Amino acid sequence: MVFSSPLFLFYFLPVVLILYYLVPRGQIFWKNLVLLVGSLFFYAWGEPVYVLLMLFSIAMDYGLGLWLEHEKRRGGHPGRVLALAVVLNLLLLGFFKYANFLIGTVNGVTGAGLPLLEVSLPIGISFYTFQALSYIIDLYRGEVEVQRSILNFGTYVSLFPQLIAGPIVRMKTVAGELQDRQETFPDFAAGVRRFTVGLAKKVLLANTAGEIWQTVSGMETGKLPVLTAWIGLAAFTFQIYFDFSGYSDMAIGLGRMFGFHFPENFRYPYTATSITDFWRRWHITLSTWFREYVYIPLGGNRKGLGKQIRNILIVWLLTGIWHGAGWNFVVWGLYFGVILMMEKIGLLRLLEKAPVFLRHLYTMLLVMLSWAIFAFDSLGQGVQFIGALFGGGGRLWDGQGVYLLYSSAVLLVLLILGSTGLPRKAAALAGGKLRAHPAVFTAVELGLILAGFVLCVAFLVDASYNPFLYFRF
Repeated sequence: MVFSSPLFLFYFLPVVLILYYLVPRGQIFWKNLVLLVGSLFFYAWGEPVYVLLMLFSIAMDYGLGLWLEHEKRRGGHPGRVLALAVVLNLLLLGFFKYANFLIGTVNGVTGAGLPLLEVSLPIGISFYTFQALSYIIDLYRGEVEVQRSILNFGTYVSLFPQLIAGPIVRMKTVAGELQDRQETFPDFAAGVRRFTVGLAKKVLLANTAGEIWQTVSGMETGKLPVLTAWIGLAAFTFQIYFDFSGYSDMAIGLGRMFGFHFPENFRYPYTATSITDFWRRWHITLSTWFREYVYIPLGGNRKGLGKQIRNILIVWLLTGIWHGAGWNFVVWGLYFGVILMMEKIGLLRLLEKAPVFLRHLYTMLLVMLSWAIFAFDSLGQGVQFIGALFGGGGRLWDGQGVYLLYSSAVLLVLLILGSTGLPRKAAALAGGKLRAHPAVFTAVELGLILAGFVLCVAFLVDASYNPFLYFRF
């Protein structure tokens, strides 16, 4: 079940909201129970078997948390419990996500012919595993209190608004709200507004851009004209941004409806002026997780340039692997690791002397090339596609490429503008003028939200293409 589906919009969400708000204010136990049951149902709808895996993960990390706290209180060995928790969580993640990749690699190198395991990837396992790990690590560090309520802990791990694709929420961000939260009408209204914006980004922009990419990626990669390849790559560049940021917006909006305040996950990454700046704006909660739990513990930038470079490469190798079990993801992660290393060494200082336009052009070119690696399951196909971008297909353009450019020109302009802060600034300016007339402002805001929602539903009813890219992670 995805947020951008009639099933979710007209059945699941209304039912959960009604049940949740039927619980009297202050009855946090029953409110969390509604959310836990609803979240497990949400997950089981698409993964009926793997909901047992999630329940096992919840019970395991809940018990490990109590054990770790016990060791800390009696002056025992909490570090051993921490190590055990890290190993067990990574083993679970590794078995389901990477076992077949390792078997395939061994078969490819040795010709062993080992059979692949008949297991599929549990949706969202990368996200909820990292959330559980952050709780255990923060508990060890003394940054959060132990969760003695398995209901509260289970709600934290399984909370359906951010279960599938984040943002990755740390326990210390929502610990207070798990125990006591006050839902307010302004929060609920803000949540509806944010959800609708995210839905529009996903349905109206990401899906439309994705149809262009689907057309281009379905062609023979090695023979693509330059123009066609770049149009396709531009489409995928915007598809993955509006798809993922739209889903994050919907998650944050849903959280607000239930009284939770999740961290922001995107901050206009396509306006960045360096790759360092880009990764401060893209998937912020993942970047923060790796910085807090891998980069800094390894020594960060405190132990000299050589070890800093090592730490950067380790973090980005792991970041690539986190995104998927494939050599293209390994290369993608190391690609950014090398660029970030070069920026740390001195490239960033050179960039700061260049005009903003050139810095932005540099960033977007490198980001778009990274998406060419990311978009294909096969590394070889990704390399072929990059070759086509620079003339490997043997032609600069053809009639189909010209038609694609002509037919998608308006859309591409809208996608470019939508990826910047200009629409938000324009809305804020118009809203500022209307706020002098509260009744008019409210009517206009409600009208726009309703119109946006109806338009999205109309697109969904008629759509045959409604993927969610981050389901594969």
